[in-house]
Amino acid sequence: MATATRRLGPFWSMTRSQVYRELPALADMGYVRLGKPGPRSSQPYAITPAGKRAFARWLAEPDGREALRNPVALRVAFGEFQSQDQLRDLYEQAAEYHTAALAEARERAKETRKAGDEFGAAALDFAVGYHRAALSWLKAVPGK
Repeated sequence: MATATRRLGPFWSMTRSQVYRELPALADMGYVRLGKPGPRSSQPYAITPAGKRAFARWLAEPDGREALRNPVALRVAFGEFQSQDQLRDLYEQAAEYHTAALAEARERAKETRKAGDEFGAAALDFAVGYHRAALSWLKAVPGK
């Protein structure tokens, strides 16, 4: 989970339950194998040759449509049914979140680029742009 969050978290949401639900299924398909138990009974997994082939096939598939779901934009769509205090709190909390997430994504992109992973850094640049756009949008929403 830590590896997935570090690599994907700034631009791909996931929960622990999703990750840990998928690992046994991937093991049943022969794509990963269970390693030796680690500290605090953690269960490490390693990708198998079959898993690497399946990953390569997945990378070659069309990417499909992205699903845009933003809980703040959803609430803003119903802004006429909220008080000014509710909207102010919504905007303040969203701005705090995006400000912190922007700083984290910038730092991760910088570290990733420094480590020589240009592709990982490019994906993190998406997160930087997303959080910048969200902050810009928050400045212009009605009811500020």
